[in-house]
Amino acid sequence: MLFHQQFVRIAKQYEKKLAIVDKTLNRQVTYKRALIGSLILTKKFQIYPPGFLGIMMPNSAGTVLAVIASLMSGRIPVMINYSTGAELNCRFAQKKCAFKTIITSRALCQKINCPHVEGMVYIEDIMKSVTIFNKLRAAIKASASTERILKSIHGGNEDDTLVILFTSGSEKDPKAVQLTHKNISSNYDSLVKAFTFSADDIFLANLPYFHSFGQTANLWVPMATGMTIVTYANPLDFKKICDIIREEKTTIVAGTPTFFWGYLRSSKPGDFESVRILLTGADKCPDALREGFIREHNKILLEAYGATETSPAITVNNFEFNRPGSVGRPIDGVQVRVENYETGDACKTGEIGKILVKGDNVMKGYFDDFEQTSLSMRHGWYDTGDMGYMDAEGYLWHVGRLKRFLKIGGEMISLIKVEDVLEKILPPEIECCVVEVPDAIRGARIVAAITQAIDEKTTLKKMSEHLPSIALPYKFVVLPEMPKTGSGKIDFRTITDKVRDTIYSS
Repeated sequence: MLFHQQFVRIAKQYEKKLAIVDKTLNRQVTYKRALIGSLILTKKFQIYPPGFLGIMMPNSAGTVLAVIASLMSGRIPVMINYSTGAELNCRFAQKKCAFKTIITSRALCQKINCPHVEGMVYIEDIMKSVTIFNKLRAAIKASASTERILKSIHGGNEDDTLVILFTSGSEKDPKAVQLTHKNISSNYDSLVKAFTFSADDIFLANLPYFHSFGQTANLWVPMATGMTIVTYANPLDFKKICDIIREEKTTIVAGTPTFFWGYLRSSKPGDFESVRILLTGADKCPDALREGFIREHNKILLEAYGATETSPAITVNNFEFNRPGSVGRPIDGVQVRVENYETGDACKTGEIGKILVKGDNVMKGYFDDFEQTSLSMRHGWYDTGDMGYMDAEGYLWHVGRLKRFLKIGGEMISLIKVEDVLEKILPPEIECCVVEVPDAIRGARIVAAITQAIDEKTTLKKMSEHLPSIALPYKFVVLPEMPKTGSGKIDFRTITDKVRDTIYSS
């Protein structure tokens, strides 16, 4: 499937139906208007150099149309993270992918204090330049047959790159991931089958489009199916999101545990009444969060697992097959292998090892980074860098990044497991993250970052009931808030830096 062409087919099929409800700008866009708008932008984008076209915009109707129009014009959208270090991210993307033009919003840049970067073109200026003639020509083209419209826009094939996304950089510098139409189409087919998505669904589009979860779940799945998407620019505006879900009678909500914690705490009875699917991923879902949604809203929070490099879905829990605590079974068309991280041998059932993935959802590779691509891909298998195990029924249990394991006294300690134990002991309002710091004698020691001071002696005593002494934190460091990436994931890199700075300066 070529997604920009599929959008044309869907837009012609559902002309009068709402395609986008933009809650940021309070606009409603039908599929016919969306098609006209994308054709207008296609013509505007054709003046820019072919190849890559940067896009740095928050979730809105304009962003949806800009992404579609970039593909229609034969350009490849490079999605830029504006949530932290927008200026640096723009320059990094331009240098990495060797392009100049970035479509952005003047309102966004002013809000986040991002200065003008050479090559920036503001969507407000583009829209001001649209003439009556531009609108009329696009409307006439949109009224033509589907086949005629398809012939007038860029073609291509399913192995063409659909989008460039950058990894989160939570552990090291971001990598430019090339996802093809075939990659995301594979995910689309599998997810539609797993969750019986249909054109009747209303999908909350609150996940940023610079994130793989948002790109597939909040853009291409709904647009290729004929759903209505409800866009909102700030997923951290928890109360507003709950109001939107209730008012727009949203049926599908996807997000990270961080976002769902906010929605749970800000919601009131009835807010999630219309929702049939709550899907969480990107970070481990705490038991308390699942229990909270059942208790407060009688809704099951389904956990999935994926990676930017896999478009993103790898495994999912659904209503037919759901094992809380696991990240679900592999989606249709995807193979998962768990192997010993030292020998490379396949692990037995229940044995923890490194998670590898194979399927049409696996990326083309990292752009202009043959070395890193070669390190991550072997014989078609993508090495996720994550650790986990398969149970007897084929459910995958994720136990953390390989980099979040450390060897102390010859023992492999999972920082995720230490976090899990600590999380169950701490009050729900206190966040935690466990990191390692260098130690001259042991090689490494465990430190727990927490957002509020606690009774450390009592906490350690309770933790010792579930963990060996070697896995207990030797120190607790209080951070005012837990740093996170723009997609809501824990920013381990920043947390580790802050913890180390605190310890070494004390």
